[in-house]
Amino acid sequence: MTTRKSTAKAEPSVGFTDDERAAMKEHAQELKTAARRGPRASKANGEQDVLTKIAGMAEADRVLAERIHAVVTASAPELTPKLWYGMPAYAKDGKVLCFFQSADKFKARYATLGFNDVASLDHGTMWPTAFALTRLTAQDEARIGDLVKNAAS
Repeated sequence: MTTRKSTAKAEPSVGFTDDERAAMKEHAQELKTAARRGPRASKANGEQDVLTKIAGMAEADRVLAERIHAVVTASAPELTPKLWYGMPAYAKDGKVLCFFQSADKFKARYATLGFNDVASLDHGTMWPTAFALTRLTAQDEARIGDLVKNAAS
């Protein structure tokens, strides 16, 4: 019986990227932190986590994230800030309603404001659930405020 060594090149991995694996590890750590805090955790804990995450972002993303945080918390104060896969997010009844993803997170060319399926944004048979952000004008902030109010209703 003869054994042969394969000389074929290994196929590239089709699994998760390094950035995706890092995001999953961040989420696992977020779940552990929430479990440690237990049911007595306050909205302030989540807000502090979000503000700390925003403070550590690259300047362009940080400026956007600070404005998004201010608009979301003013437009829907009932939402609970929290981290979600290492991103600032805002939850309703424990479920993430919307989130900010920095451009740097997955090496994208723009940051994103996204809404999950619990957001009440249904309009017709098709509607946007994510928005690319490069900068925010007063008009953009007003639109985001309206979207967040509607999503949370």
